[in-house]
Amino acid sequence: MGLQIFSQLALTCKDQVATEKWYCKYFGFKRARVAPLPDGSQIVFIKMADSAFYLELFQAAEESPIAPAKNDGYQFPAVRQIGFKVDSVDAKLKEMGDDAKISLGPLSFDDFIPGWRTVWIYDPNGLIVEISEGFQDEDNPPAL
Repeated sequence: MGLQIFSQLALTCKDQVATEKWYCKYFGFKRARVAPLPDGSQIVFIKMADSAFYLELFQAAEESPIAPAKNDGYQFPAVRQIGFKVDSVDAKLKEMGDDAKISLGPLSFDDFIPGWRTVWIYDPNGLIVEISEGFQDEDNPPAL
């Protein structure tokens, strides 16, 4: 089997342009490709700097049939959130200013992982985005 990497996450956007600007401004994505579709819409691919990870942005064609997520994301089977590691949660929130619409936190998880701190915010589509600092892998996690 060849190389396998997690390469992309597709988002259906309320506002494709606002979504692209938000992820580019605050999380280092850059436009990588625009693919026109037969119906006149387009897919915008934005790539995270120095990685092989893309967000694939589609324009929504209809309203959501479910309520927006709250706190740290949906509690039923779904994509709960997407997350980014930062050096400082407080510095990232300060950088984002009014664009950081907090859904939960910031919270400290020192009881579980010393130094781990997280805040959950909404992206322009209402998707929950986790911003955390200090998370570290366990040296010897229990076997499956």
